[in-house]
Amino acid sequence: MKKSPSEIKPESWLVSAGRASEPGAPLNVPPIPASNFIIGKERVYSRDDGTPTWEALEEVVGGLESGKSVAFASGMAAIAAVFDQLAVGAVIVLPDDCYQGVAGLAAEGANKGRWSVQRVAVDDTAGWISACGVADLVWLESPSNPLLTVADLEAICAAPRKPGAIVAVDNTFATPLNQQPLKFGATVSLQSATKFIGGHSDLLGGIATTNDDAVWHALKKSRELTGATPGVFEAFLAVRGVRTLALRLQRAQQTAMLLAERLEQHPLVTRARYPGLPSHPTHATAQRVLKGFGSIISFDLRGGAEFADAVCQNVRLIRHATSLGAVESTMERRAAIPGQGHLPPSLIRLSVGIEDADDLWNDLNSAIGASAS
Repeated sequence: MKKSPSEIKPESWLVSAGRASEPGAPLNVPPIPASNFIIGKERVYSRDDGTPTWEALEEVVGGLESGKSVAFASGMAAIAAVFDQLAVGAVIVLPDDCYQGVAGLAAEGANKGRWSVQRVAVDDTAGWISACGVADLVWLESPSNPLLTVADLEAICAAPRKPGAIVAVDNTFATPLNQQPLKFGATVSLQSATKFIGGHSDLLGGIATTNDDAVWHALKKSRELTGATPGVFEAFLAVRGVRTLALRLQRAQQTAMLLAERLEQHPLVTRARYPGLPSHPTHATAQRVLKGFGSIISFDLRGGAEFADAVCQNVRLIRHATSLGAVESTMERRAAIPGQGHLPPSLIRLSVGIEDADDLWNDLNSAIGASAS
Protein backbone atom coordinates (compact mmCIF):
# COMPACT_ATOMS: atom_id res chain seq x y z
CA MET A 1 0.00 0.00 0.00
CA LYS A 2 1.33 3.41 -0.97
CA LYS A 3 2.13 6.07 1.62
CA SER A 4 -0.10 9.15 1.77
CA PRO A 5 1.40 12.67 1.62
CA SER A 6 0.62 13.13 5.32
CA GLU A 7 2.75 10.13 6.28
CA ILE A 8 6.02 11.13 4.63
CA LYS A 9 8.01 14.27 3.91
CA PRO A 10 7.55 16.15 0.62
CA GLU A 11 10.96 15.01 -0.64
CA SER A 12 9.83 11.40 -0.34
CA TRP A 13 6.40 12.09 -1.79
CA LEU A 14 7.99 13.60 -4.90
CA VAL A 15 9.77 10.35 -5.59
CA SER A 16 7.11 7.85 -4.55
CA ALA A 17 3.80 9.35 -5.72
CA GLY A 18 2.25 8.93 -9.15
CA ARG A 19 3.35 5.33 -9.57
CA ALA A 20 1.41 2.12 -10.14
CA SER A 21 1.29 -0.35 -7.25
CA GLU A 22 0.11 -3.52 -9.00
CA PRO A 23 2.65 -6.36 -9.34
CA GLY A 24 4.03 -6.46 -12.86
CA ALA A 25 3.10 -2.85 -13.66
CA PRO A 26 5.79 -0.44 -14.91
CA LEU A 27 7.58 1.36 -12.10
CA ASN A 28 6.98 4.64 -13.93
CA VAL A 29 3.56 5.35 -15.43
CA PRO A 30 4.38 5.40 -19.15
CA PRO A 31 3.14 7.86 -21.76
CA ILE A 32 -0.26 6.56 -22.86
CA PRO A 33 -1.11 8.43 -26.09
CA ALA A 34 -4.73 7.36 -26.18
CA SER A 35 -7.68 9.49 -27.25
CA ASN A 36 -10.28 6.82 -26.47
CA PHE A 37 -10.71 3.58 -24.55
CA ILE A 38 -12.76 0.41 -24.88
CA ILE A 39 -16.22 1.14 -23.47
CA GLY A 40 -17.20 -0.71 -20.33
CA LYS A 41 -15.33 1.04 -17.53
CA GLU A 42 -15.10 4.60 -16.23
CA ARG A 43 -12.59 5.81 -18.83
CA VAL A 44 -14.04 6.37 -22.30
CA TYR A 45 -12.57 9.51 -23.91
CA SER A 46 -9.40 11.18 -22.70
CA ARG A 47 -10.58 14.80 -23.00
CA ASP A 48 -13.40 13.98 -20.57
CA ASP A 49 -11.87 11.24 -18.44
CA GLY A 50 -8.14 11.89 -18.50
CA THR A 51 -5.31 9.43 -18.95
CA PRO A 52 -3.14 7.55 -16.46
CA THR A 53 -0.19 9.77 -17.48
CA TRP A 54 -2.03 13.00 -16.63
CA GLU A 55 -3.28 11.48 -13.40
CA ALA A 56 0.23 10.55 -12.26
CA LEU A 57 1.22 14.22 -12.51
CA GLU A 58 -1.98 15.32 -10.76
CA GLU A 59 -1.34 12.88 -7.91
CA VAL A 60 2.19 14.13 -7.31
CA VAL A 61 1.37 17.84 -7.35
CA GLY A 62 -1.99 17.45 -5.60
CA GLY A 63 -0.32 15.70 -2.69
CA LEU A 64 2.40 18.36 -2.50
CA GLU A 65 -0.19 21.15 -2.44
CA SER A 66 -2.48 19.35 0.07
CA GLY A 67 -5.39 19.14 -2.37
CA LYS A 68 -6.55 17.67 -5.68
CA SER A 69 -5.01 18.82 -8.95
CA VAL A 70 -6.17 19.33 -12.51
CA ALA A 71 -3.46 19.38 -15.18
CA PHE A 72 -3.68 21.71 -18.18
CA ALA A 73 -1.88 22.35 -21.46
CA SER A 74 -0.05 25.40 -20.08
CA GLY A 75 0.10 27.68 -17.09
CA MET A 76 -2.11 30.18 -18.89
CA ALA A 77 -4.65 27.43 -19.61
CA ALA A 78 -4.86 26.69 -15.89
CA ILE A 79 -5.22 30.41 -15.15
CA ALA A 80 -7.93 30.80 -17.80
CA ALA A 81 -9.88 27.94 -16.21
CA VAL A 82 -9.97 29.87 -12.92
CA PHE A 83 -11.16 33.03 -14.72
CA ASP A 84 -13.75 30.85 -16.47
CA GLN A 85 -15.55 30.38 -13.15
CA LEU A 86 -16.54 34.07 -13.02
CA ALA A 87 -19.98 35.38 -13.88
CA VAL A 88 -20.49 38.46 -16.04
CA GLY A 89 -20.02 41.59 -13.95
CA ALA A 90 -17.50 40.01 -11.59
CA VAL A 91 -14.91 42.09 -9.77
CA ILE A 92 -11.29 40.95 -10.10
CA VAL A 93 -8.44 42.24 -7.95
CA LEU A 94 -4.92 41.80 -9.31
CA PRO A 95 -1.53 42.73 -7.81
CA ASP A 96 0.30 45.80 -9.09
CA ASP A 97 3.26 43.59 -10.05
CA CYS A 98 1.47 40.95 -12.09
CA TYR A 99 2.53 38.43 -14.72
CA GLN A 100 1.80 40.07 -18.06
CA GLY A 101 -0.18 37.06 -19.31
CA VAL A 102 -2.61 37.34 -16.41
CA ALA A 103 -2.84 41.11 -16.77
CA GLY A 104 -3.54 40.66 -20.48
CA LEU A 105 -6.24 38.05 -19.90
CA ALA A 106 -7.92 40.27 -17.31
CA ALA A 107 -7.74 43.33 -19.58
CA GLU A 108 -9.20 41.41 -22.52
CA GLY A 109 -12.19 40.34 -20.44
CA ALA A 110 -12.66 43.85 -19.08
CA ASN A 111 -12.61 45.29 -22.61
CA LYS A 112 -15.39 42.89 -23.56
CA GLY A 113 -17.48 43.86 -20.54
CA ARG A 114 -17.13 40.53 -18.76
CA TRP A 115 -15.69 41.92 -15.52
CA SER A 116 -13.97 44.90 -13.91
CA VAL A 117 -10.38 44.92 -12.70
CA GLN A 118 -8.80 46.61 -9.71
CA ARG A 119 -5.15 46.65 -8.64
CA VAL A 120 -3.62 46.41 -5.15
CA ALA A 121 0.07 46.57 -4.21
CA VAL A 122 1.41 43.13 -3.35
CA ASP A 123 2.56 44.23 0.10
CA ASP A 124 -0.63 46.20 0.94
CA THR A 125 -2.06 43.59 3.30
CA ALA A 126 -4.87 45.84 4.51
CA GLY A 127 -5.84 46.54 0.91
CA TRP A 128 -6.04 42.84 0.11
CA ILE A 129 -8.06 42.07 3.23
CA SER A 130 -10.50 44.79 2.20
CA ALA A 131 -10.60 43.42 -1.37
CA CYS A 132 -11.58 39.97 -0.08
CA GLY A 133 -14.89 41.42 1.07
CA VAL A 134 -15.91 42.77 -2.36
CA ALA A 135 -14.05 40.81 -5.05
CA ASP A 136 -15.26 37.71 -6.86
CA LEU A 137 -11.68 36.76 -7.70
CA VAL A 138 -8.71 37.77 -5.57
CA TRP A 139 -5.62 36.96 -7.62
CA LEU A 140 -2.26 36.89 -5.85
CA GLU A 141 1.24 36.12 -7.06
CA SER A 142 3.79 35.68 -4.31
CA PRO A 143 6.68 36.19 -4.67
CA SER A 144 5.67 38.53 -7.47
CA ASN A 145 7.13 38.53 -10.96
CA PRO A 146 9.70 40.07 -11.27
CA LEU A 147 9.90 42.46 -8.28
CA LEU A 148 9.77 39.49 -5.88
CA THR A 149 7.47 41.17 -3.39
CA VAL A 150 6.08 38.66 -0.88
CA ALA A 151 2.43 38.90 0.13
CA ASP A 152 1.23 38.06 3.61
CA LEU A 153 -0.82 35.09 2.41
CA GLU A 154 -1.47 33.92 5.95
CA ALA A 155 -3.41 37.10 6.77
CA ILE A 156 -5.00 37.62 3.35
CA CYS A 157 -6.28 34.08 2.86
CA ALA A 158 -7.76 34.06 6.36
CA ALA A 159 -9.71 37.29 5.77
CA PRO A 160 -13.52 37.20 5.48
CA ARG A 161 -14.49 37.08 1.83
CA LYS A 162 -17.51 37.68 -0.35
CA PRO A 163 -19.68 34.53 -0.52
CA GLY A 164 -18.55 32.35 -3.41
CA ALA A 165 -15.38 34.36 -3.96
CA ILE A 166 -12.22 32.66 -5.21
CA VAL A 167 -8.84 33.44 -3.70
CA ALA A 168 -6.26 32.15 -6.15
CA VAL A 169 -2.49 32.16 -5.63
CA ASP A 170 0.06 31.74 -8.39
CA ASN A 171 2.55 29.62 -6.44
CA THR A 172 5.00 29.10 -9.31
CA PHE A 173 7.92 31.12 -7.92
CA ALA A 174 7.67 29.63 -4.43
CA THR A 175 6.81 26.07 -5.53
CA PRO A 176 4.78 23.79 -3.23
CA LEU A 177 7.96 23.06 -1.28
CA ASN A 178 8.35 26.64 -0.08
CA GLN A 179 4.71 27.72 0.26
CA GLN A 180 1.33 26.08 0.85
CA PRO A 181 -1.44 28.51 -0.17
CA LEU A 182 -4.27 26.02 0.45
CA LYS A 183 -3.16 25.55 4.05
CA PHE A 184 -3.40 29.33 4.49
CA GLY A 185 -6.98 29.19 3.20
CA ALA A 186 -6.65 29.93 -0.53
CA THR A 187 -9.26 28.41 -2.84
CA VAL A 188 -6.85 27.50 -5.63
CA SER A 189 -3.08 27.24 -5.93
CA LEU A 190 -1.60 27.39 -9.43
CA GLN A 191 1.67 26.19 -10.89
CA SER A 192 3.18 26.76 -14.29
CA ALA A 193 4.53 23.23 -14.72
CA THR A 194 6.67 24.69 -17.50
CA LYS A 195 8.89 26.12 -14.77
CA PHE A 196 10.06 24.33 -11.60
CA ILE A 197 7.78 21.29 -11.89
CA GLY A 198 9.17 20.22 -15.27
CA GLY A 199 12.52 21.82 -14.55
CA HIS A 200 14.23 21.22 -17.91
CA SER A 201 12.85 23.81 -20.38
CA ASP A 202 11.29 21.07 -22.51
CA LEU A 203 7.53 21.27 -21.93
CA LEU A 204 4.50 23.50 -21.47
CA GLY A 205 2.07 22.67 -18.70
CA GLY A 206 -0.07 24.10 -15.94
CA ILE A 207 -1.67 22.73 -12.78
CA ALA A 208 -4.49 24.06 -10.62
CA THR A 209 -4.98 22.53 -7.16
CA THR A 210 -7.82 22.97 -4.70
CA ASN A 211 -9.23 21.25 -1.63
CA ASP A 212 -12.78 22.29 -2.55
CA ASP A 213 -14.50 19.41 -4.41
CA ALA A 214 -16.96 21.71 -6.17
CA VAL A 215 -14.14 23.91 -7.47
CA TRP A 216 -12.14 20.85 -8.53
CA HIS A 217 -15.07 19.53 -10.58
CA ALA A 218 -15.63 22.99 -12.08
CA LEU A 219 -11.98 23.23 -13.16
CA LYS A 220 -12.16 19.76 -14.73
CA LYS A 221 -15.32 20.78 -16.57
CA SER A 222 -13.60 23.91 -17.89
CA ARG A 223 -10.70 21.79 -19.15
CA GLU A 224 -13.12 19.42 -20.84
CA LEU A 225 -15.20 22.14 -22.52
CA THR A 226 -12.28 24.28 -23.68
CA GLY A 227 -10.07 21.37 -24.67
CA ALA A 228 -7.14 22.71 -22.63
CA THR A 229 -5.81 19.22 -22.00
CA PRO A 230 -2.12 18.49 -21.37
CA GLY A 231 -0.10 16.59 -23.94
CA VAL A 232 0.62 13.05 -22.83
CA PHE A 233 4.37 13.35 -23.43
CA GLU A 234 4.46 16.73 -21.67
CA ALA A 235 2.75 15.18 -18.65
CA PHE A 236 5.22 12.31 -18.69
CA LEU A 237 8.16 14.72 -18.81
CA ALA A 238 6.65 16.81 -16.01
CA VAL A 239 6.41 13.75 -13.76
CA ARG A 240 9.99 12.81 -14.55
CA GLY A 241 11.12 16.38 -13.88
CA VAL A 242 9.26 16.86 -10.60
CA ARG A 243 11.00 13.83 -9.08
CA THR A 244 14.13 15.97 -8.59
CA LEU A 245 12.39 19.23 -7.61
CA ALA A 246 13.60 19.13 -4.00
CA LEU A 247 17.23 18.61 -5.01
CA ARG A 248 17.12 21.24 -7.77
CA LEU A 249 15.43 23.84 -5.62
CA GLN A 250 17.75 23.30 -2.65
CA ARG A 251 20.85 23.74 -4.81
CA ALA A 252 19.47 26.68 -6.80
CA GLN A 253 18.26 28.73 -3.86
CA GLN A 254 21.54 28.26 -1.99
CA THR A 255 23.34 29.68 -5.02
CA ALA A 256 20.72 32.42 -5.44
CA MET A 257 21.42 33.68 -1.92
CA LEU A 258 25.14 33.88 -2.63
CA LEU A 259 24.65 35.67 -5.96
CA ALA A 260 22.13 38.11 -4.47
CA GLU A 261 24.57 39.07 -1.69
CA ARG A 262 27.33 39.68 -4.22
CA LEU A 263 25.08 41.62 -6.59
CA GLU A 264 23.98 43.83 -3.72
CA GLN A 265 27.60 44.88 -3.23
CA HIS A 266 28.43 45.34 -6.92
CA PRO A 267 29.28 48.95 -7.82
CA LEU A 268 27.33 48.80 -11.12
CA VAL A 269 24.17 47.34 -9.52
CA THR A 270 21.83 49.94 -8.08
CA ARG A 271 19.43 47.47 -6.50
CA ALA A 272 19.32 43.72 -5.91
CA ARG A 273 16.01 42.04 -5.06
CA TYR A 274 15.82 38.67 -3.36
CA PRO A 275 13.44 37.78 -0.52
CA GLY A 276 16.31 36.29 1.46
CA LEU A 277 18.21 39.57 1.65
CA PRO A 278 17.61 41.51 4.90
CA SER A 279 17.37 44.65 2.74
CA HIS A 280 14.39 43.31 0.81
CA PRO A 281 11.23 45.29 1.69
CA THR A 282 9.20 42.16 2.45
CA HIS A 283 12.02 40.08 3.96
CA ALA A 284 10.23 39.78 7.32
CA THR A 285 7.07 38.50 5.63
CA ALA A 286 9.12 36.07 3.54
CA GLN A 287 10.74 34.67 6.67
CA ARG A 288 7.31 34.00 8.13
CA VAL A 289 5.36 32.59 5.16
CA LEU A 290 8.07 30.92 3.05
CA LYS A 291 10.09 27.82 3.89
CA GLY A 292 12.79 28.92 1.43
CA PHE A 293 13.50 32.08 -0.55
CA GLY A 294 13.50 30.53 -4.02
CA SER A 295 15.92 30.79 -6.93
CA ILE A 296 14.83 33.99 -8.69
CA ILE A 297 16.73 37.27 -8.36
CA SER A 298 16.08 40.59 -10.04
CA PHE A 299 18.52 43.48 -10.11
CA ASP A 300 18.85 46.93 -11.66
CA LEU A 301 21.99 48.07 -13.44
CA ARG A 302 23.41 51.57 -13.22
CA GLY A 303 23.77 52.02 -16.98
CA GLY A 304 20.12 51.77 -18.10
CA ALA A 305 18.38 49.61 -20.70
CA GLU A 306 21.19 49.57 -23.28
CA PHE A 307 23.71 48.48 -20.66
CA ALA A 308 21.37 45.75 -19.37
CA ASP A 309 20.84 44.45 -22.92
CA ALA A 310 24.60 44.26 -23.38
CA VAL A 311 25.03 42.29 -20.16
CA CYS A 312 22.42 39.78 -21.33
CA GLN A 313 24.28 39.41 -24.62
CA ASN A 314 27.71 39.01 -22.98
CA VAL A 315 27.00 36.13 -20.59
CA ARG A 316 28.44 32.80 -21.74
CA LEU A 317 27.33 30.23 -19.14
CA ILE A 318 24.03 31.85 -18.20
CA ARG A 319 21.57 31.71 -21.10
CA HIS A 320 19.87 34.84 -22.45
CA ALA A 321 16.36 33.40 -22.53
CA THR A 322 12.94 33.86 -21.03
CA SER A 323 11.16 31.53 -18.59
CA LEU A 324 12.65 30.21 -15.37
CA GLY A 325 12.89 27.35 -12.91
CA ALA A 326 15.05 25.02 -15.01
CA VAL A 327 18.38 23.31 -14.40
CA GLU A 328 20.15 25.96 -16.47
CA SER A 329 20.40 29.59 -15.39
CA THR A 330 18.62 32.12 -17.61
CA MET A 331 18.31 35.91 -17.60
CA GLU A 332 16.51 38.63 -19.50
CA ARG A 333 15.67 42.32 -19.32
CA ARG A 334 12.01 42.20 -18.35
CA ALA A 335 11.06 45.75 -19.32
CA ALA A 336 11.81 44.81 -22.95
CA ILE A 337 8.64 42.69 -22.89
CA PRO A 338 5.40 44.48 -23.83
CA GLY A 339 3.12 45.18 -20.88
CA GLN A 340 5.96 45.63 -18.38
CA GLY A 341 6.05 49.43 -18.36
CA HIS A 342 5.95 49.56 -14.55
CA LEU A 343 9.42 48.04 -14.33
CA PRO A 344 12.78 49.84 -14.15
CA PRO A 345 14.25 49.83 -17.69
CA SER A 346 17.49 48.16 -16.58
CA LEU A 347 15.90 45.41 -14.46
CA ILE A 348 17.25 41.94 -15.21
CA ARG A 349 15.47 38.83 -13.94
CA LEU A 350 17.87 35.99 -13.23
CA SER A 351 16.64 32.43 -12.76
CA VAL A 352 19.39 30.54 -10.97
CA GLY A 353 19.98 26.95 -12.04
CA ILE A 354 22.12 24.17 -10.63
CA GLU A 355 25.50 25.14 -12.08
CA ASP A 356 28.49 25.82 -9.82
CA ALA A 357 27.91 29.03 -7.86
CA ASP A 358 31.35 30.52 -8.52
CA ASP A 359 31.12 29.75 -12.24
CA LEU A 360 27.80 31.61 -12.38
CA TRP A 361 29.19 34.59 -10.48
CA ASN A 362 32.31 34.77 -12.64
CA ASP A 363 30.17 34.70 -15.78
CA LEU A 364 27.79 37.37 -14.52
CA ASN A 365 30.50 39.61 -13.13
CA SER A 366 32.54 39.31 -16.34
CA ALA A 367 29.52 40.19 -18.47
CA ILE A 368 28.82 43.29 -16.38
CA GLY A 369 32.45 44.35 -16.59
CA ALA A 370 32.70 43.73 -20.33
CA SER A 371 29.50 45.66 -21.00
CA ALA A 372 30.73 48.63 -19.00
CA SER A 373 34.07 48.94 -20.80
